[in-house]
Amino acid sequence: MNQAPTASIDITPGKNGDANRSWPVRRGLLLESGPQRGLALAGFVNQLGTAAFLATVPLYALRVIHLSIGQVGLGLSVAGVVGLIAGIPVGHLADRRGPKGIFLITLLIQAVSMTSLLFAHSLWPFVLAVAVTDLAGSSGGAARGPMIRRFGGDEVPKFRSYLRSVAMLAGTFGALAAGAVLQIGSDLAYRAVIFANALTFLGSAAVLVKLPKLHPLPSPREEGRWVALKDKPYVAFVVLDGIMWIQSEVLSFALPLWVVLHTDAPRWFVGLAIALNTVMVVFLQIRTSHGVKDSMVAGRATRRAGLAFLIGMAVIATASGASGWVAVTIMLVGVAIHTVGSLWHAAGSLELRFRLAPAHAQGQYSGVFGMGMGLCYVVAPSLLGLLCVTWGALGWLVMGGVFVAAGLAMPYVIQWAGRSRELADVTA
Repeated sequence: MNQAPTASIDITPGKNGDANRSWPVRRGLLLESGPQRGLALAGFVNQLGTAAFLATVPLYALRVIHLSIGQVGLGLSVAGVVGLIAGIPVGHLADRRGPKGIFLITLLIQAVSMTSLLFAHSLWPFVLAVAVTDLAGSSGGAARGPMIRRFGGDEVPKFRSYLRSVAMLAGTFGALAAGAVLQIGSDLAYRAVIFANALTFLGSAAVLVKLPKLHPLPSPREEGRWVALKDKPYVAFVVLDGIMWIQSEVLSFALPLWVVLHTDAPRWFVGLAIALNTVMVVFLQIRTSHGVKDSMVAGRATRRAGLAFLIGMAVIATASGASGWVAVTIMLVGVAIHTVGSLWHAAGSLELRFRLAPAHAQGQYSGVFGMGMGLCYVVAPSLLGLLCVTWGALGWLVMGGVFVAAGLAMPYVIQWAGRSRELADVTA
């Protein structure tokens, strides 16, 4: 196979006191610097509550607020769409005012909006509460991006991979807590999750307030206000990467339906598959990201990921019609291969997300990146439902082919980004 040409793009922070300071990341699972540990701890606390909340909020709305299934779907869909619009302007504000303060404000807003959900007794108060929470959440993600970039120093992909491992671990604990709440099934248990999630936003803010302040980086005077949206190569990267991120919904959405509707495997296999995926990500993500330190290597990692997704999904598709334990064995292999692809994709994606963005506009670019991921989660259920569930085995292969195409296109987008930035340097 001929290798697509790529270009390596170097982004380094400007010299502005703490803005140019480097916080190294250890090769193992422990972080050396206080800011890195603080950001990781804040993320763990936040994700712990969020995972428990997301797993229980539909039933909270159904059984406690007494909404219909259609109303619950409407409320969560509205919240998801509203959340997409805030990332770019708030990211720009974080670039101009400093990310730490903006991030803290979004956490406090989420604490208030989550608490207000306890007093929602009809559709529109529910919609308002979850919409404000999603709006502040996406805003916080855009503000958090510059903090990851600058606290990560020269090891941003490794630091981001560490954060992903921590988030996966927190999500597992949150899901276990949600399972206990669902088993209890009382109104008090559901309300306890809501209140606990509000407290996690405050706990995360309490950790973040102790981190060093990050001052804004100077931007070129001739640069327009919405530079990220005008950066066509970066937008193209976000589109391709958003397509690739649909892979994260394959195991959580498509696989459970596939197991129940198309295979003879026991239903408990779904939990086993998610556990395997979680363990692999927690223990292998940092190792996988080692060496992914430039755009060229990241492009190759993304291309490999697309091929791994196709192979893994093809293997999973063959479980249809197999006997119970044979189906379990086949799908375990497919899940492991798919997870290897997700490790490669995450390593490449997290490198390119920051590598292709100028240091002074990390917040705004993080907002664009977050919009791409948000759209992926909006599209994924319908697309995977059509292909992997309705079409059956053929649909799994088609979806795998989409991942391959996106992965193969990524190096060319990186080359385009390299040329555009070289031209900008010449004309500046």
